[in-house]
Amino acid sequence: MARQLDEAVTADLVELQHEADGGGLPRLTTVVSQWASRSPAGGYYLLEDAEGHVLAGNMAALPPVLGVFEHAKWPASEGTKEMHPVRGRGVRVGDGDTLFVARDSFQLEEMQELIARAFLWSLMMTLILAICGGAVMSAGLLRRVEAVSRTSRAIVDGNLAQRIPVRGVDDEFDHLSLSLNAMLDRIQALMEGLEQVSNDIAHDLRTPLSRLRQRLEVARVKAQTVEELRAGLDGSIAHVDAILETFGALLRIAQIESGTRKAGFARVDLSELLSAMVEIYTPVAEAKGQSITGTIAPALAVRGDRGLLMQMFANLVENAIRHSPPGAAIALSASQRVGLIEAIVCDNGPGIPEQSRSKVFLRFFRIDKSRTTAGSGLGLSLVAAVAALHDIEITLGDNHPGLRVMLRFGNAQSDG
Repeated sequence: MARQLDEAVTADLVELQHEADGGGLPRLTTVVSQWASRSPAGGYYLLEDAEGHVLAGNMAALPPVLGVFEHAKWPASEGTKEMHPVRGRGVRVGDGDTLFVARDSFQLEEMQELIARAFLWSLMMTLILAICGGAVMSAGLLRRVEAVSRTSRAIVDGNLAQRIPVRGVDDEFDHLSLSLNAMLDRIQALMEGLEQVSNDIAHDLRTPLSRLRQRLEVARVKAQTVEELRAGLDGSIAHVDAILETFGALLRIAQIESGTRKAGFARVDLSELLSAMVEIYTPVAEAKGQSITGTIAPALAVRGDRGLLMQMFANLVENAIRHSPPGAAIALSASQRVGLIEAIVCDNGPGIPEQSRSKVFLRFFRIDKSRTTAGSGLGLSLVAAVAALHDIEITLGDNHPGLRVMLRFGNAQSDG
């Protein structure tokens, strides 16, 4: 709008000077008077001499101004109280005279005020919406933080099964809640495992300790000769060795779960390791009237700790031999899949009931509740610890009949 006013004013200046061209100041004075008399509302013209006296026009005297000028309030004519906002231009003519042409800029000021009011109202509405939105968001955030605090207090009070609610909107709070819930699941599992370990240690170690005391008591009371005393001591030493073996297994599991062995990971030839397991345990299986075979693809390699992987497969094979009857067939197989290696240890023995498969990796858990069979119940716990350290997925299945243990290695290494 300002540009349009300036263009109109400039056009009038050019036309005025063109119309008075050649007539000097008298002609220009006449032309300005004519234009001022027939000027529509909002058009203003003024011709002043060098001393600032009005020669012609319909505007009050102006101080000499050359170029664009604006006045917020200017009297329309001498002696009037009516004030108008004007925008115009002044140019020098003749010997120091000044010609002014201006337009009423009321609409321009109205537009500026309208824009200013609109901006202020918009700013106020924006601030109100921002404050309301912030209050709503803060209330939502505080509710979710309070849900975490409430869950934490419930857990501190002993309710380990309490979990942080997840809204299912897949936002950062849901991600945090899922992570915290996974951590709480792990803590609950560890606490339950610790409780079970405490109970099972009491059961599993009380029996050998009671037998140890009984054997020593019998040796002290009934031994008549040095040979009988030595026999009693030998049996006692065997019981002590079994107890030490149980504690040694617990220490090995704790060391594996700590992750310190991960620093020594290296490339392991899994094909060679499994072939060695078949070779080592073939005489053991044959001594019990069983058979053990291997179907192992060549050049299978993983990254890990060779000793721990060997212990893991040894425990699985020994379990299969121990719990399978004479005439049972035990098989080891390994093959390459897309991005992973699958190793399977299976037998056609009694297997593990489906309801017990999720518990057999717990420490001291034994399917034989009477605990009359040999063993400490830590073999599969060690297998689970080694598998977790190597990111191996273990799946227990039915071999129809027997047990099928599948191990998936996600850290397969290329042969090159």
